[in-house]
Amino acid sequence: MRSIVGSILFFVYVVVYTPLHAIALLVLSPVLSIRNRYTFACWWNAINIFMLRWLCGIQYRIEGMEHLPTTGAIVLAKHQSAWETFAIPSQLLPRQLCLIYKKELHWVPFFGWALWVLRMVPVNRNKGVEAFEFVTKMAGQRMREGAWMMFFPEGTRVPVGYKRRYKTGGTRLAVATNTPVIPVAHDAGEYWGRKSFFKQAGTVTLRFGPPISPEGHDADSLMAVVEGWIEGEMHKISPHRYTGPDTPLVPKD
Repeated sequence: MRSIVGSILFFVYVVVYTPLHAIALLVLSPVLSIRNRYTFACWWNAINIFMLRWLCGIQYRIEGMEHLPTTGAIVLAKHQSAWETFAIPSQLLPRQLCLIYKKELHWVPFFGWALWVLRMVPVNRNKGVEAFEFVTKMAGQRMREGAWMMFFPEGTRVPVGYKRRYKTGGTRLAVATNTPVIPVAHDAGEYWGRKSFFKQAGTVTLRFGPPISPEGHDADSLMAVVEGWIEGEMHKISPHRYTGPDTPLVPKD
């Protein structure tokens, strides 16, 4: 019963509060620095995590924070749920994360507008090489300003126990800018599935790995190391979800 009632109440909260927070961000953005805009925006993330804990019973534990460097990095995370999109930015404060996202999200009311005023990096997936050159230029500028980049290399949310092909956009940027990558594994999909309205009470494990240097790697070999670490940790975090040594690909619908 808590799953049903809590999930409905969380939906109502998001529908009501998100526009208010986004409008406040848009109104205040002309007088706030980019860093302060980001901090203000992350209050929304933190409140979402609190409401999920309070209404739905989704607790969490963070592991590996000691691995995080004091200099810049590129975060490459497993993507199972909306939960990690709230949690990772709020947990990494005061570090400023810059999300690489598909340009179409600009048209999502409030959320897309917030991405624009936060100077995140949009990608036009139809432009291929030209799109990557734009990402490299804009991401390089944001990193020089102190921001960390964040990618979900699988591109979209995947069901627990599976993976999609890891795309090399994040590692291409790491090699091009000589920036270390931070792999991230978690099991948020156990409690908030990728297509599920209802949430389940439980404790999410969010695990940050040690920095991986791009030196001596090309984009493919670096991503192979990242994928190996993430999927290896997924076997440890959710051993009941895996029947063999290798993570299976998401079956075609």
